[in-house]
Amino acid sequence: MAKRRHRRTALKNDPVEIAIESMSNEGRGVSHINGKVVFVEGALPKEIVKAAYQTNRSQYAELRTTEVITQSPDRVEPPCTYAGACGGCTLQHLNNDSQLTFKEGVLLEQLEHVAGLQAKDFVVLPKLRAKVLGYRRKARLAVRHVVKKGGVLVGFREKNSGFIMDMQSCQVLHHEVSALINPLRLMLTSLDASSDIPQIEVAVGDSEADGAEGKFIALVFRHLNDLSDKDLEVILDFGLTNAVQIYLQPEGVDSVKKIFPKDGVPRLYYSLPGHSLNIGFHPLDFTQINGEMNVMIIDRVIEILDLQKNDSVLDLFCGLGNFTLPIAKKVRRVTGIEASAEMVKRARENALNNNISNAEFNVEDLYKAPLSGSWATDHHTKVMLDPPRTGASEVIPLLTRLKPEKIVYVSCNPVTLARDANILVSNGFKLKSAGVMDMFPHTSHVESIAEFAPK
Repeated sequence: MAKRRHRRTALKNDPVEIAIESMSNEGRGVSHINGKVVFVEGALPKEIVKAAYQTNRSQYAELRTTEVITQSPDRVEPPCTYAGACGGCTLQHLNNDSQLTFKEGVLLEQLEHVAGLQAKDFVVLPKLRAKVLGYRRKARLAVRHVVKKGGVLVGFREKNSGFIMDMQSCQVLHHEVSALINPLRLMLTSLDASSDIPQIEVAVGDSEADGAEGKFIALVFRHLNDLSDKDLEVILDFGLTNAVQIYLQPEGVDSVKKIFPKDGVPRLYYSLPGHSLNIGFHPLDFTQINGEMNVMIIDRVIEILDLQKNDSVLDLFCGLGNFTLPIAKKVRRVTGIEASAEMVKRARENALNNNISNAEFNVEDLYKAPLSGSWATDHHTKVMLDPPRTGASEVIPLLTRLKPEKIVYVSCNPVTLARDANILVSNGFKLKSAGVMDMFPHTSHVESIAEFAPK
């Protein structure tokens, strides 16, 4: 059967006045015009706004706020000059407390709607918040030479657009990365290959973690054609002048090569001081973008797991050992499972460098059955899992078979968390607690945690 398409209708030229009724899970105001649902970017519940049509389909319409007539008490002046146009943030106009309340509401709504679990049936954990500006340690910055702008633009893309923001700074990026945006624009504009560099991957570590003071920012330049010796010299000089690591990526991920400093160490480090750990990572490895919040989440996971010296813990989707290694400090044994052989290699390297001998790491795709490793039949008293956005439904048969004393599930998608909670509850587990953590302030992204135990 052919998929039904929503028919577009003509856009209205003049802004319309709308009373906002609620907020969507994406952080847009929701209302109705002549019975049709409308989503209004930049509007908050209980506000009256003027808004211009962006799209108008048969089932719904999308609009953008042009004027706030009656303002919500939760509205604030965005801390960033570019907030209204930049696609990096969507909620800077909503105060920080209300942002977290909104995110908690999204989680609770999903748990009730999908899994039939009401807040009265489990403990709602206190909301976790770290700093809300300068928190972002990983980013992909778009790059484009725009003749009309007089040179190269570097930054995030505009909202609902493929165009790159004409920005000089960014309030959510680590402050030293934000300070590099304008120098990067000037440097890239001077290159012969100024039109051949489409993006820069940014990664930030902790300067104190490996003693390399100042050398804790890495920039990975993707380039479509070979760079001239002259251009390479300019880029190397930028690394020296700004005390940043420089990597080049001419093709895929495997082509990435560090060119400055020439120390042969393609690693950054982040520290977990409460656990006496330094975690090494390649700039293109997956790591949490909010370092301060990551530390708080690790502490909450360990607290909820209630780890004992004789515990044997299974850490699914373990990555480079972000949760595995702190857990290892408190238990008899921990086993980490991850599909990426490169990340498992990194986890083993981190265990060795931190003198941890009771952590084992295995390569296995947790989305493919049957799970063949001996770890899948071993006895594990507790389970930790931190899956991608797609969730972890494929491993629930394993959890049902293992019947651990406790499961702690960290999620970056409340929709799949609610789906998996429903499956777990249907297979003999009880949701004991759940809550949100503000991993991505000023965005609609909801990071959450849930605790399950056998009924």
